[in-house]
Amino acid sequence: MTTIATAPYEELAATLRGDLVLPSDPAYDAARAVYNGAIDRRPSAIVRVRDTADVVACVKFARAHDITIAVRGGGHNAGGLGIADDALVIDFALLHSTTVDPEHHTVRVDAGCTWADVDHATVPFGMAVPCGFLGSTGVAGLTLGGGVGYLARRFGLTVDNLLSADVVLADGTLVTANETSHPDLFWALRGGGGNFGVVTSFTFRAHDIGEHGVIIGGPVLYDLADTPDVLRWYRELLPSLPEELSGWFGLLTIPPAPPFPEELWGRKACGIVWCYTGPHDRADEVLEPVKSYGTPLVVGLQPMPHNILQTAFDELYPAGLQWYWKADFFSEISDEAIDVHVRYGQTLPTPFSTMHLYPMDGDAARVPAEATAFGYRDGGWAGVIVGVSPEPADLDGMSRWAKDYWSDLHPTSAGGAYINFMMDDEGQDRVRASYRDNYDRLARIKAKYDPENVFHVNQNIRPAR
Repeated sequence: MTTIATAPYEELAATLRGDLVLPSDPAYDAARAVYNGAIDRRPSAIVRVRDTADVVACVKFARAHDITIAVRGGGHNAGGLGIADDALVIDFALLHSTTVDPEHHTVRVDAGCTWADVDHATVPFGMAVPCGFLGSTGVAGLTLGGGVGYLARRFGLTVDNLLSADVVLADGTLVTANETSHPDLFWALRGGGGNFGVVTSFTFRAHDIGEHGVIIGGPVLYDLADTPDVLRWYRELLPSLPEELSGWFGLLTIPPAPPFPEELWGRKACGIVWCYTGPHDRADEVLEPVKSYGTPLVVGLQPMPHNILQTAFDELYPAGLQWYWKADFFSEISDEAIDVHVRYGQTLPTPFSTMHLYPMDGDAARVPAEATAFGYRDGGWAGVIVGVSPEPADLDGMSRWAKDYWSDLHPTSAGGAYINFMMDDEGQDRVRASYRDNYDRLARIKAKYDPENVFHVNQNIRPAR
C-alpha cells in the first residue's frame, strides 16, 4: 500500500480547479485503472486537471517534492505508462473538448480526447484526421508515438498532420511548439513520445474523406488455412493499390456476434480490414481485386461514416481486459515470416488474441526519415502480437505465446518497433533501435528541455550528456 504525507497534497489541492484523488478516497481504484487490466499500479495521487494552470501546478509541486510524474491522456497505452507506483498522475480525463475550423481544415483537440471525440467533431464536416484503429484510443499517446492508422497511406501518420502543440515543460513554463516556435521541440514531439513535456492541446490538419465523411470499409475474412496464400497475395497487391485504399492484415478468431454469420462464430481465420476513402464512383473498380480474390468466408465491405469503421472494434475490446503486447517493424513480409505466422496463428491462445500488420507505405513513406522523430519511413508494416483475455488466469499463457511468437518472428523484422505497441520493460536498446538515427538528436533535445529526466514514465529517451 502506498503511504503519503497528506500535508503537501493539501497544499496542492488548494491551488487546483481539478480533482485531487488520494489512496484513501473511494474513487481511487477507479481513477487508477487503465485500459490494460493487467496493469495494477498505485500512484501516490491522481489529479484530474481542468485547465493548463492545473498542469503547471502539478509539475511544479512534483518537482518541489521530488515526486515522479506520470501523464495520462486516454489511458490506452500498452504498458500502462500513464500511471506509475508512488507517482503524481496528471490525468486529462476531464479535458476532452474539440474546436473544428471547417474553412481552414483544422481541429484543436484537448489532451484528454479520444479519437472517437475527434471523429465526432470532424466527420459531420466530411473530414478526418489520420489516427489509429480504435475510437477509444487516446489522442495524446497515439500522436506523440507517431500515429499509424487507416489513413496513413493517403495522408501520412498523425504526426505528419500535427500543426501545433501547447506544452508544459519540466520547469513549469508553457510554450507553443510548431514549425516557427520551438521548432526543435516540435520535431521531437512528432514521434518522440512523452519525453519532452506535458502536451495540453494539439492542433491538427484535417482532410476531406470519402463522400462527405462516408467511406467504404470492412473486413474480408478467409479460412485460417488460406493464410500463406492470402499473405503472399496481400504483400504484392498492397503497394500497387491506389493510396485511397488501405487494409491491415490480421490473424483472429471470428467474434461470436452479429454481423458475422452464426456458423462462423469462434472459428480461427485470417483477414484484411479494408478502408477506401476515395470517390464512390470509382469504388467498384478499386475494390474489385480485394473482393474477387480467393474464397472468402465473409465480405463485409460497405459504405459507412469514417467514425463507424474507426470504432468497429471498440465493443470487442473494452477497457479492463488483460493484455500483453510484442511488436516490430517489417520492411517486407518474407516467406520465412509467413511460416511463423501460420504456426502461431494455429495456436491463438484466447478468442481475443491476435496479430496485426499495419501498412506504412504511400504518403507515410514519402516523408524523409529525418523530418520528424518517427524515423521508420521505408514503407512496410508495423506489426503487433497481442495476447488478450478478460481472465487474469490467462495472462501467463498468452504472454508466453506472444513472446515465443515474437522471438521466432523478430529475425525477419527491420529491428525496432512502434513505441505505442511496446510494453514498459523492453530496455534501452529497444528504445534506441525504434528511433534509428534520430535517437541522438532526440537525446540532445531532451537535454535542452528536460535535462533531469523529469518525464521518464515513458519509452524513455535519456538526456544526452
